[in-house]
Amino acid sequence: MNIVLSTLNAKFIHTNLALRCLKAYAEPDYSVQIQEFTIKDPEMNIVAELYAKKPDVLGFSCYIWNIEETIKVINLVKKISPQTTIILGGPEVSYDVPYWLERLDTIDYIVVGEGEQTFKQLLHALHGKIELKEVNGIAYQKDSRAVIHPQTNKLDLKTLPSPFRFIEDKLDLSKRIVYIETSRGCPFSCQFCLSSIEVGVRYFDREAIKEEIRYLMANGAKVIKFVDRTFNISRSYAMEMFEFLIREHIEGTVFQFEITGDIMRPEVIQYLNDHAPEGLFRFEIGVQSTNDETNELVMRKQNWEKLKRTVTMVKDGSKIDQHLDLIAGLPEEDYNSFRKTFNDVFDMRPEELQLGFLKMLRGTGLRINAERHDYVYMDHAPYEILSNNVLKFDDIIRIKHVEDVLEKYWNDHRMDLTVNYTAENCFETPFDFFQQFGTYWDQQGWSRIGHQLEDLFKRLYQFLQSKNIKELDIVESLMKKDYMLNQKFKPRKPWWEQEDNSDRKQEIYQKLLANPSLAGEEFAALNLKQKDLFKHTFIEEGLIKGTDGTSTSIFMIAYYNPKSGKPTLFEFTA
Repeated sequence: MNIVLSTLNAKFIHTNLALRCLKAYAEPDYSVQIQEFTIKDPEMNIVAELYAKKPDVLGFSCYIWNIEETIKVINLVKKISPQTTIILGGPEVSYDVPYWLERLDTIDYIVVGEGEQTFKQLLHALHGKIELKEVNGIAYQKDSRAVIHPQTNKLDLKTLPSPFRFIEDKLDLSKRIVYIETSRGCPFSCQFCLSSIEVGVRYFDREAIKEEIRYLMANGAKVIKFVDRTFNISRSYAMEMFEFLIREHIEGTVFQFEITGDIMRPEVIQYLNDHAPEGLFRFEIGVQSTNDETNELVMRKQNWEKLKRTVTMVKDGSKIDQHLDLIAGLPEEDYNSFRKTFNDVFDMRPEELQLGFLKMLRGTGLRINAERHDYVYMDHAPYEILSNNVLKFDDIIRIKHVEDVLEKYWNDHRMDLTVNYTAENCFETPFDFFQQFGTYWDQQGWSRIGHQLEDLFKRLYQFLQSKNIKELDIVESLMKKDYMLNQKFKPRKPWWEQEDNSDRKQEIYQKLLANPSLAGEEFAALNLKQKDLFKHTFIEEGLIKGTDGTSTSIFMIAYYNPKSGKPTLFEFTA
């Protein structure tokens, strides 16, 4: 019997941990093949590759980001191979089982919840080794009605086999994100999250996890992401793992964690600031909202001052990048409240600020009680909010405008100097800058066309001109700096209109050759010869604003190191 497990990942670099857990648990009793695709792959290509495997049993791992594309694939598979047994599993189909059984007459079984043992038992039943009624945690249609077998007790995670020792995975480890779990479950009860449904937290064996990480690093893994819902719920466990990773990491490896910010102890952060190599760790912290009423309504316990302390300490340590999450559309958070939430979080200048919109996930308390707040949302995945009693669709659209330019201009870090100054000095709040710019971006039709780096600078400058902001000349100088710092080589044609001041620049170059310390001791230490100075530097005039509010004319010179490809910017007056 050919058994194939498949999924449609969001991107090629992603890997599906669930499939590997199922395969590891089913073997050696059953030989299981894994076939991964992406949601961008044409469905006919996916079906053709799966059909070539001649599967007798075909399973799909289902999530909100892939369920609709997966359904299309399933329907085609059943048309060309009706005898194939189709099994679905994953969070998207586990919490509203009757709906999926009624909607999808092309599937045979749903594995509900934690799947390793259930999937293997189902394979036993399909092979005639046990009766179907003995399989716990499955659902199917019988005589036009839904049959749901209750789940058994949770697995002892310490007994599960490794999902990482497959020969076929070794070739891809360096090119893809590797996901690992050291625990299952979440101690919190946030009503918008599926993790709130499972009570309690269970851990894998610590020493076994360390061996897994050693194996992954030894076989080339570069990015290892922990999928634990709250990695630091146990301070002693988190410290033990941090110490292990600092002690035994291989240079070039990055570890990502989901951290609950307000329970992170200062002494833990201080330890990381003192001992962690720069870039080794990356934290993802869900803030979601700073509105206390909103957090209480979704049963989310959060101490904003302690969370802010954590983020600030980590940022001050300059060792760990932070990715902070916000959710627009939570109960009783209207436009102005979300504006405050955004500004509260942006004030900490996280390396990434992810602005997401509430998804009314099947099985969550917020979806079950949606009428309390007049929620209107998409019928199909991703079930995104369209409006509620305090946030209208027009407000949602305006916040989406923020999301669009936030991603391009902050999270991609193409012009940090410009955005920091403009958001603080030229608009009432950072949110207003992103919102007004995002709306302008949409009105110009730029959302429907592509862009080069130069376009991003030109479009921001056009917007700022349209707003008649004060100190546009200062902002323009910052934009020039950002542009120069975003190049690997000396730019040939910058985004701005250059004045015909070549004689003046030649004069400055001659002064630098005669007296390199004019641009500072660090520039003089480069000991550039005339050929290198002309070949690897770019010079431009600009303005800086003094503490007394006056502007001073300066020269900015960027040196593009031909070996490292990293520019260094120097400022001086001539």
